Amino acid sequence: MEKFWTSKKPIKGLRHFVLVNEVKEEGNIIFLMVSVIDSEISFKITYEELINSGNWDKGWINLSKHQSITVEYVNYKSSNKEEGIDEIFINEDSLFNIS
Repeated sequence: MEKFWTSKKPIKGLRHFVLVNEVKEEGNIIFLMVSVIDSEISFKITYEELINSGNWDKGWINLSKHQSITVEYVNYKSSNKEEGIDEIFINEDSLFNIS
């Protein structure tokens, strides 16, 4: 599975994300994604949404700074923190497990 992804639409103002973990919840494959710019921006996404929605490009697409870090990000950081994933657990076989 590709580890690096670019969202076609900004998510909290950012577009480049890393798949850091894969879990099963209620029979569904769920991916934990984290922004490469700001680790506070993380979310869960289903396999179907990531692979089949057309909202994501595999790999990191080369974008200008104003396309990859939008004013929405500045606004998000200056406002109250939204609820997200409190902790990220990395599987032992994850590329990002450094322990």
